[in-house]
Amino acid sequence: MSFDSGPLDRYLSSAFGDNPAMAMDLRVAFTGSARDLADLMRRARCDANWEMAALRLKGLSATFGVVPLIELAEEAMAGAPGDPAVLRQINQALDDIA
Repeated sequence: MSFDSGPLDRYLSSAFGDNPAMAMDLRVAFTGSARDLADLMRRARCDANWEMAALRLKGLSATFGVVPLIELAEEAMAGAPGDPAVLRQINQALDDIA
């Protein structure tokens, strides 16, 4: 899966215009929060915790219009809790954003 960070870049550009430092700070905050949620998913010991972390990742991603992460979060919720393949894809998408 290729990652298009266009929606996030457009959001940051419209929010901060010519202030690249603020845009970078928000990008770092977004990826940090998303990584924390991916880590919660990795450490989930029950279906409910997996589902909750995936739902929060979906909501965070939707706030910034990051459609690939929304889709991966939905895939996680529809699939088996603890699925290492979807976790790898989520982490790869976050690496591509950073």
